[in-house]
Amino acid sequence: MEEAKAYIESGILELYVLGQLDAPEQQEVERMADLFPEIRSEIAAIELAMEKYALEKAVQPKPQLMNKILQQINAQGIIKEPEIQEAIVTPLNTAPAPKSLRPLQFALAACLALLAMSIFALYTTHSRLSDANQQLIVMRQDREKFAATVNFMKNENKDLQQINQITTDPTWAKVKLAGTQISPKASLMVYWHKEGKHVMLDNASMALPENDKEHQYQLWAIVQGKPVDLGVFDADSRPKKLLLDMKAVSNAQAFAVTLEKRGGSPGPTMEKMVLISSI
Repeated sequence: MEEAKAYIESGILELYVLGQLDAPEQQEVERMADLFPEIRSEIAAIELAMEKYALEKAVQPKPQLMNKILQQINAQGIIKEPEIQEAIVTPLNTAPAPKSLRPLQFALAACLALLAMSIFALYTTHSRLSDANQQLIVMRQDREKFAATVNFMKNENKDLQQINQITTDPTWAKVKLAGTQISPKASLMVYWHKEGKHVMLDNASMALPENDKEHQYQLWAIVQGKPVDLGVFDADSRPKKLLLDMKAVSNAQAFAVTLEKRGGSPGPTMEKMVLISSI
């Protein structure tokens, strides 16, 4: 059920009905429809909704528009007047043409008029469906943005609750790193669980200059006088997570942060140390 619901909410069924999918994607939709009756029902509902939308938005052409369309058809050479060439004709029968041909002429004119109206109706319906397609795309984008916002708020609330638990739990050490001469105003809070060896960064209170695409900050633990890599992270004005999980460590005497090339370095670049603290 969850798989079918997620598939329906993905927006692919609307693109299937509008004919915007390639052959493999269409086959995948039909396979899913065979597996899940609710997907088949959703496809039928989308088709009815689009049909209803097209009928509601259809515009009845004005009478004078018919004459304009017929004139354009004639101008493009779709209906050509027969060329008349002078010839010597010896009449075999001087009787007038039968009147039974006149209804056929009227029928031909009616067919041409119906054809023109059909062309106009198809063009109008196509325009309405294109508008509906654009509206569906916009709606899907808005839904994806809303879902991303809700997911971010859930994660943020979870991180805030975890931060509150950490700050009131005596088994967690709260280590504040201060800026060096390179960045005197920089600061960072590190949470370290000595028994569990967990290390986490508080992104909510981080005060570091944003790094560029070629560099990342790298956290180090000083263990028995030697630096131990705890992983890299980015300083972002709009962090995606309030708590960052780093590598575990035990018996740390201090923590430090350096600015390294993206991906990190096997050893710290001392002249680029921006934060340091002792425990």
